[in-house]
Amino acid sequence: MYEIENVLRDYAWGSTTAIASLLGRPESGRPEAELWIGAHADSPSVAHVPENGTDTPLDALIASDPEHFLGAESVACFGPRLPFLAKILAAAQPLSLQVHPSLEQARAGFERENAEGVAANAPHRNYRDDNHKPEMIFALTPFEALCGFRPATETRQILLYVASAFDSVEGRVPALVPALLEALEDGDEGAGLRKAFERLITGGEAVAEATAQVVEALLSRGSLAPYEAELGTVISLNEKYPGDPGVLISMLLNRISLQPGQAVYMPAGNVHAYLHGLGVEVMASSDNVLRGGLTPKFVDVPELLRTVDFHPVAVPMLAGEKTMLGQELYRPPFEEFQLQRIEIGPNDGPVPLAQSGAAVVIVVAGEVYLDSPKGDLQLSRGSSAFLAAAEAPVNVHPVAGSTEPALAFAVTTGL
Repeated sequence: MYEIENVLRDYAWGSTTAIASLLGRPESGRPEAELWIGAHADSPSVAHVPENGTDTPLDALIASDPEHFLGAESVACFGPRLPFLAKILAAAQPLSLQVHPSLEQARAGFERENAEGVAANAPHRNYRDDNHKPEMIFALTPFEALCGFRPATETRQILLYVASAFDSVEGRVPALVPALLEALEDGDEGAGLRKAFERLITGGEAVAEATAQVVEALLSRGSLAPYEAELGTVISLNEKYPGDPGVLISMLLNRISLQPGQAVYMPAGNVHAYLHGLGVEVMASSDNVLRGGLTPKFVDVPELLRTVDFHPVAVPMLAGEKTMLGQELYRPPFEEFQLQRIEIGPNDGPVPLAQSGAAVVIVVAGEVYLDSPKGDLQLSRGSSAFLAAAEAPVNVHPVAGSTEPALAFAVTTGL
């Protein structure tokens, strides 16, 4: 077992207080958007290696003996790399509207851009690696997001409401609104959603002008009931990204509010955007993102349209499974990862860590004591550890003399 130090990413949309408050650290004075916990080459955690007293990047440590650190089954399935990446994510402002490719798309796109000589750090590069990026988010606070397409019939009702808002301003309904309504009447629901999405993402100045008109009409109303969340999101997104196509694209998507303890997962092709909140995010170890708006960064519209799954979906909520051993498991339909939440009281017995291959653990309240046949490690609030596959089985104990419950999250593969 190795205690690790993790990299904090200071993207502009990050909260200045949430991660520091969660982990009991001083605030940095900068946005703190994501704490990366894993071995991704862009920002690997650093392991304290007691055997030789060195600090070693986690990807380099794993590369020194992949089967020891990852386990033979993980290496056979995912290769000699940690297959998952965990993050503490703190959004004070909306993230970009985005989608992630399938494994086949990622491999083909990465190979194609390499063959074309696109620099690894080029701003117009779509594929930073050859891996897919299914992901999940577990809410630590109320968490707001957009996730996947809602049924076209429901979106048509929202658009009809938008059209009615122009009655109060005695203005003409922008041509874009009836055009979207017509697109969504397509008998093939996926085809209709694609038409509407494509109209918005390629509409340029006409979409920007229509967005301004829609927002003005909505602001003129005294109430947005029964669509406060959906249309309130349109207004708030336009404040941050005026005229951006993502503002009206948000009306095509499920608008969700997670309560603490709830989780949702995003497979390949799912258009989504995190709007606000603090959570534990877990994903396959990749940085492949195709953006669709709400960002000043590069948007490759043709590649985006090839990647998006335009079928409406129910919100892919992920329920925890409470075990008799004292933890909650969150197992999305991906082999790369599963999340477990471990809450342990001062007088509780040990909780066996559910571990398949390597694991990472982060403590967000109290203290825990990890022990295995090969060693032990004590972690306090804000501390984290990497557990080699060869370390299993590992038990999680309360620390002797502690007076408060401890809360930890662990990530391992879903094999």
